[in-house]
Amino acid sequence: MKKCLVILNLLFCSAFLHSQNYFQNVKGKVTDKATGIGLPGVVVKMLNDTSKKINAITDGNGFYKLTKVPIGRRDFVFALMGYKTVPANDIIITSGKEYILDVELEESLVEMAEVEVSAENSKDVIADMQAVNMKAFTLEEIERYPGSRQDPARMAQNFAGVQGTNDSRNDIVVRGNSPAGLLWRMEEVDIPNPNHFAIAGSAGGPQSIINNKYLANSEFFTGAFPSNYGNALGGVFDLKMRNGNNEKHERTIQLGILGTEAAIEGPLSKKSGASYLITYRYSTLALFSAFKIPISFGTSAIPEYQDGGFRFNFPTKNAGVFSFSGIGGLSSIDIELSKVREKPKELYGDQTRDQYFRSNMGVCMLNHTYSFNTRTLMKTTLAFSSQQIFSDHYLILRDANYVPDSITPHILNYNQRENKTTLSWFVKRKVNAANSFKTGFFVNEFNVKYFDRAKINSLYDTLPGDIIAKPWKQRLGNINDYFLIQPYINFSHRFNEKWSANIGLHGQYLTLNNKWAIEPRANLRYQFKDNQTLSLAYGMHSQMQPGYIYYAIPDSLIRDGVITANTERVMDNKNLDFSKSHHVVLGYDLQVSKYFRVKTEAYYQYLWNIPVYAKPSGISLINRGATFTRFFPLYTMENKGTGYNYGLELTLEKLFHKHYFVMYSASIYDSKYTASNGKTYDSDFNGNYMMNLLAGVEYGLGKSKKNSINVSTKFTYGGGKRYSPVNLAASNAIMDVVPDESAINSKQFDPYNRLDFRIAYKINAKKSSWEIAFDLVNVMGTKNVLALSYAPDPANFNADPLIKNYQLGFLPLFYVKVDF
Repeated sequence: MKKCLVILNLLFCSAFLHSQNYFQNVKGKVTDKATGIGLPGVVVKMLNDTSKKINAITDGNGFYKLTKVPIGRRDFVFALMGYKTVPANDIIITSGKEYILDVELEESLVEMAEVEVSAENSKDVIADMQAVNMKAFTLEEIERYPGSRQDPARMAQNFAGVQGTNDSRNDIVVRGNSPAGLLWRMEEVDIPNPNHFAIAGSAGGPQSIINNKYLANSEFFTGAFPSNYGNALGGVFDLKMRNGNNEKHERTIQLGILGTEAAIEGPLSKKSGASYLITYRYSTLALFSAFKIPISFGTSAIPEYQDGGFRFNFPTKNAGVFSFSGIGGLSSIDIELSKVREKPKELYGDQTRDQYFRSNMGVCMLNHTYSFNTRTLMKTTLAFSSQQIFSDHYLILRDANYVPDSITPHILNYNQRENKTTLSWFVKRKVNAANSFKTGFFVNEFNVKYFDRAKINSLYDTLPGDIIAKPWKQRLGNINDYFLIQPYINFSHRFNEKWSANIGLHGQYLTLNNKWAIEPRANLRYQFKDNQTLSLAYGMHSQMQPGYIYYAIPDSLIRDGVITANTERVMDNKNLDFSKSHHVVLGYDLQVSKYFRVKTEAYYQYLWNIPVYAKPSGISLINRGATFTRFFPLYTMENKGTGYNYGLELTLEKLFHKHYFVMYSASIYDSKYTASNGKTYDSDFNGNYMMNLLAGVEYGLGKSKKNSINVSTKFTYGGGKRYSPVNLAASNAIMDVVPDESAINSKQFDPYNRLDFRIAYKINAKKSSWEIAFDLVNVMGTKNVLALSYAPDPANFNADPLIKNYQLGFLPLFYVKVDF
């Protein structure tokens, strides 16, 4: 193996001349943790610096720059008198791009002596333990973890409390909650589902629109989150965009199975520090198809998509900082099974239909940040977002030999558009070292247009003419405007260096139906030893229903228990209230050493106000949001459903150091709901247990160790998906799976398990860096069941029409990336 690595190194490095010591610049901004305002006078040093020359002091705005930093993994330390010293360990420095390293410092409550920073007195500095329910993550983690596919959502599935057992989608199931309970936020604005091929009412998809090329370090919350977040029950993904390099033009080109992409960044004005950053990505599979290169990706249809992102940053001398940012994506797929004469195993669609699907998403944000003084910061954002989803389905009628009829009747047509204009404002004020607060609001104006019509057909409708003659059933047809207004306030108090607390309130008012909610939040933290912390967090949360649910037209109305046909096509669910929950979390954090930590959390969540049918039924909106289909209510709904989630989570993490890292995350949990029939069921997301084990090694190659190879693996094991016995008569009547309501989710597929493997080789030339990576997903080719599908046999209508759809088999991915 060692000889192979040496040969590989020689092959790749022959073009880059001799072994040399290459250097790079490291720069960034150091800010106060409570206010986000730049800190002057911070001492920044690289540890283990034999030259004693790699150091700097931040300027009046908190900016610094270290020059001639040797490439490779380096450790840095940031220190300022009166503030806690912060380390930044194992930072990967490459020759292709300058490294931007931004750091927050927290003011100390005790009087501190003058700070002297050296390699000797900083070698045991430990980073602050993270708050309960929150995981800060870096860009390196997005790329390092096998199977993540450079997707932040799939990366988050490695964390304790997050269930990731669906290969076809990157849904984030947090502690048994629906993935639709996740809030996506970017640059202080709540954004639509940032995924290609998104379905209305969902928060995930097969391919992310987000590109890690423009992300800064970001945060992920798993519940009981602070009061500046709202309209979510499950979790929060708070994404930050970085600024482009304001001194040097840099470029990135990447070719991979999941996308061909380019990124450029650089200064617009070196004098003012203005910069730009632009990325673009196009579906490589679509490119292969255009050039007639055969490739299979779990479906015979070719998913076409493209996305981009941008950020322009304009600092001013006295008027603050202005920025203009945005992301967006277009996606389409045509699944034409009428051309197939053998029964396929389609990942994306119903096998009795031709499906034509389009989805578009975009958001742009204009930000202004202004510091009144060293203790007060204000930020104002005006944003516009739009998401449009439209599709057409055509029914395929086949004879006993599976030959399709030449006529495919049109049976489904929908077009859903949601535009949103948001004004976001907040002010942060640090009163003193012990007290700070943040208060602000979101004003969201929605402009929606919903249209949906369908033809309901049974198994025994076999003549195209009869189906064409059927009337359309209109399920949506409305254009409207409404507001969601969300004020909040959060107060932080540090009693001493051991005890701290956060309390806050979040409010929501929906003008669509004049519903409102007041949500208290609280967090108490006790660091009883330097390396041990106890945390207790509580949050009341509420979330509006998916927009289209309010305007959906049910088949039947229910008044005082009496069911009548909805002949007037009344939108009877417009007055649905917010779904709500109480969430309590107890956490314990142990920093065993500088590079090894243990974290465990126990939680309980009670949900109420969940929409259920106003007649006895097992149907609940608590289960929506994790498939490629939309839920349409057949009856009047009311907010009388309940549910609960409780569990225990454990994380053991050996941070990357001395060539390797290990992370083990495990969860045991229970997730149930009670419907309008008074019965309690397992929720769709109740797998009961989840485990991830990740490990990786990295070694430098060559005499100067300027190149490196990284090998990592991941094993996932979790409870199988829940499913229900099927009501065959009802399924045949609508040609779709209809559960037996007496036993919803009473069955469970075999446990999910998957082994992934990743190998990456990095090359540092004088003015560029290269990375060649192979991500081998499900290397054992394990057949994990995705779901039951309705696929009747045209040769025998009496045969069982249900088949098991399996998830992806072995999926080899690769990419080549060049920074220069």
